[in-house]
Amino acid sequence: MNLTQIQSALRQRNLDGWLFTDHHARDPLAYRILGISGGMTSRRWWYFIPANGTPKGLAHKVEPRKLDTLPGDIDHYLAWTELHAKLKNILSGSKRIAMQYSPNNDIPYIGL
Repeated sequence: MNLTQIQSALRQRNLDGWLFTDHHARDPLAYRILGISGGMTSRRWWYFIPANGTPKGLAHKVEPRKLDTLPGDIDHYLAWTELHAKLKNILSGSKRIAMQYSPNNDIPYIGL
């Protein structure tokens, strides 16, 4: 992953960051861009690259090492309430975010 290039592209497009997420290794684009292996992925993970600053990840406690090869701060969640609170914190202050979107993440593999 070329963090400098991604952050530069985000700034050029006036975006506050890019939020990646996956479930069951169904988003090959995320894996290709981030340069990580899909492998066994039974739990949702999130990775936010801000236009400026340090990336932040959120992985499930069942698969805590999923994002270990990526730069930045990686946190973990177990319950949905914890996921929502920590994701809200990661995105705090961001208004324009690039991402694949499904309301309430009802379709986490929408990228396909």
